[in-house]
Amino acid sequence: MQKKDQKKSIMVLFGGVSAEHDVSIISAQNVINFINKKKYKVVPIYIDKKGRWLSFEIKFVSNKSFEFGKVEKEKLNEVFPYSKNGKMFINAKKEEKIDIVFPVLHGPYGEDGSMQGFLRILNVPFVGSGVLGSAVGMDKDFAKRLLRDAGILVGDFVVIKKDQEKIDFFSIKRKFGLPVFIKPANMGSSVGISKVNNKEEFFAAVNKAFEYDEKVIIEKNIKGREVECAILGNEKPQASIVGEVLVKKGFYSYSAKYLEKDNAEIVIPAKITNKTLKKIQETAIKTFQVLGCSGFARVDFFLCPNGRVFVNEINTIPGFTSISMYPKLWQESGIKYEALIEKLIILAFEQHKKINSYNKCV
Repeated sequence: MQKKDQKKSIMVLFGGVSAEHDVSIISAQNVINFINKKKYKVVPIYIDKKGRWLSFEIKFVSNKSFEFGKVEKEKLNEVFPYSKNGKMFINAKKEEKIDIVFPVLHGPYGEDGSMQGFLRILNVPFVGSGVLGSAVGMDKDFAKRLLRDAGILVGDFVVIKKDQEKIDFFSIKRKFGLPVFIKPANMGSSVGISKVNNKEEFFAAVNKAFEYDEKVIIEKNIKGREVECAILGNEKPQASIVGEVLVKKGFYSYSAKYLEKDNAEIVIPAKITNKTLKKIQETAIKTFQVLGCSGFARVDFFLCPNGRVFVNEINTIPGFTSISMYPKLWQESGIKYEALIEKLIILAFEQHKKINSYNKCV
């Protein structure tokens, strides 16, 4: 057993300034609860909606579980991360070295490469994809273009920007038919997404999506089952079994995911043939590699009645809430929550070591 002073210090970053702030908090609670406390000293850092980095002492409630809601807000202390002698530190009550970071930040300024670039500058290992994989994975426009060029099936789509001429509803209707899906190009957790069936809904949906991003993507509706596959690894990633999302009414929106608990059901494993399972797993791994990802991700698909498999999107920091598909898929694949967190930490150290082996001054 490691002595206390030999523990690695792991910073869990959560909260953030995106619309997925609340989901991030719930995910982080689970990550913190399942980190091996015998090996790691957990340093939770909450980023509030103003962008301040705040530290606090972990409070445990029933069953020794951490709940952010139980922390008294007046005991939050603002901290500042910085680099010293090529290592990352924070100036909490006393200078503290950080050995690794687990970003549990969903959406812009956390999952889009910006935080990953900052952590790379601080030369600290971190869980998940690097700058490129995170940025491309977050931007549905660029991700779909790269996947399409790699021969991976994606649905038909068009992209509109805020400063361009007004989009013509009837040209979209002729091109894709109805319904269509309208969503911000850079957002997760189904935030800002609308299913559109007529002209009035169309313009309301466009305006809604522009509240979250300057670029909006309009997608043709694909009639198929919604299935998901989890990926784990760096150069040689593994794919989990496949799960299915069954939505009783509407589509898998933010509300269906987190607020209307009776409206969606997760089925693991999905009722599919072994041939289809293998096809989805291979496509998920290829998607992960084409987009330059590392560590972990969840790939979402549409499985059509004719057997064709379309990639919907990739999530480079998938949720870790109690209802999140990523940990559930690995648990059913034989990796328990605690072991999954440990594998992600190990992968982060390995990736950091590999990248630094190329960063030599000349």
